[in-house]
Amino acid sequence: MSTSWEPVRQPRTHELVLERIEEQVMAGDLHAGERLPGERQLAAALGVSRSAVREALRIMEAFGLLTAHTGRGPDSGAVVTTDPTEAVGRMLRLHLALGGYQLSDILEARVMLERASVADASLEPQNPRIDAAAQLVTAMDNPELTPFEFNELDTQFHVELASCSGNELIRTLTAAVRESIRPLVLNGFQHVPDWRETATTLQSQHRNILHLIRDRQPERAAQAIDDHIRSFHGKLATAGQATS
Repeated sequence: MSTSWEPVRQPRTHELVLERIEEQVMAGDLHAGERLPGERQLAAALGVSRSAVREALRIMEAFGLLTAHTGRGPDSGAVVTTDPTEAVGRMLRLHLALGGYQLSDILEARVMLERASVADASLEPQNPRIDAAAQLVTAMDNPELTPFEFNELDTQFHVELASCSGNELIRTLTAAVRESIRPLVLNGFQHVPDWRETATTLQSQHRNILHLIRDRQPERAAQAIDDHIRSFHGKLATAGQATS
């Protein structure tokens, strides 16, 4: 009886460093916002070269898991990130560009997340996040805003609504989904022929959503944000087809 043997892959040293750092995180010995030991100290502790440590840290920084501070002194070195939003958003954006996800999948995920967010927010008698969201809507009334600036405020508005749910993971996922489609949104904004009219329509919908949340109408608020997101994406798709 013949047996097929596969060679055992030897992990590269920097992969072992990544595993050790992950073990520290999973064990609760390394926390968000905490500074890692310096390269020299970490290399000595793990028994590897400084180049292996440096490569591992570069990978983690590229994934948005670390923030590197150059220079010397107590403020230098790598710090574990406290907000994973950018990292998750970057990965989603790359997968979208590579065809790992369809835009329709991203849209449906966004609708599901934001429907849940505003429904939960509508159950709270008083939520300070609603006031913060309302201030962003007021800021978006500025006729001098460029499409880019409007989109930045609009993203913050939707993230504030997600925060109203009280679920930090939903807030992070909502922000990441918005980040993943940022290039598509900005491209669509630039080619919408009636930009100011589009902004006015979006603002009217924003205010209606806020009103329904404050009036504690979860089902109507959820449907309002569903309609808002779908109509917006439809307009962007139409603008994209007109310029393709």
